[in-house]
Amino acid sequence: MFSLVFPGQGSQKIGMGKDFFENYDLVKDLFKEADESLGISISKIILEGPKDELDLTVNTQPAIFLISHSIFQVMKKEFNLDIDNAKYFAGHSLGEYSALCAANYLSFSDTIKLLKIRGEAMQNAVPKGEGGMLAVLGSKVEIIEDLLSENKNNFIVQIANDNSEGQIVLSGRIGDIEKLIQVLKSKNVKNIKLPVSAPFHCQLMKNATEIMRNEIQKLDFQESKNKLISNVTAKEILNKEELKMLLINQIENRVRWRESVDHMISNGVNHFIEIGPGKVLTGLIKRIDKNVKTNTINSESDIKDLKL
Repeated sequence: MFSLVFPGQGSQKIGMGKDFFENYDLVKDLFKEADESLGISISKIILEGPKDELDLTVNTQPAIFLISHSIFQVMKKEFNLDIDNAKYFAGHSLGEYSALCAANYLSFSDTIKLLKIRGEAMQNAVPKGEGGMLAVLGSKVEIIEDLLSENKNNFIVQIANDNSEGQIVLSGRIGDIEKLIQVLKSKNVKNIKLPVSAPFHCQLMKNATEIMRNEIQKLDFQESKNKLISNVTAKEILNKEELKMLLINQIENRVRWRESVDHMISNGVNHFIEIGPGKVLTGLIKRIDKNVKTNTINSESDIKDLKL
């Protein structure tokens, strides 16, 4: 039994998806539709750069979605793979949008427009330089939760991503992050500052939440038979109204990736197929459970080697 999973921000690179773009008309058509939907040449930014422009959150989010969706469509339409039979669709942060589009909850055009708005809203929620993110390695989430609770009068930092055993990402104001680093240092807990321009998935994203609330409520989500896993609950989303609410909540809440993968495995999934640039999720899944089968799909040869 397999699940399809879609990567989030950080997997982007110049030229991603180029082989698919050059070899398949349906991908050229998706790139053209993306450019028209966004009113900018996202295809040029993806294929030619510059990197600084691709790395802007407002561009990164629709760009990664476009590549993930293009590969997904090639798998279905050019290789006739029966991937709609996935037990679950899931994605990490922006990857949840790739998952919901693949699972037929929202059209391609509406999804990519929404991601441009989401990227812009998240980028602008906090003035540049005021917020940051920190990866904590080799610790358990319960230990970090206790540490944050003990120091709540000293600083406010939130868990942004519970990625896997031993990999947790935190968000907050730069001053608070620095105070947390000192506490971690005193306890010999390894940590790495992340090169991000905003503190995602924490209460500092409040303005972005309000923008997304307005935009999401305008859209015509569909009901689908495909099962989607929510980042917020780490469980199946029951209907399109719950999906809307959870997408709004996702902006300020923890991405429960470790719990999501555990939930899928406990419900019979033994094969995860990561569709999109990079192989970040495959690495995380292997850290969560080394016994499951994984495939990373970001080239034609990857698709040819895939056995369902």
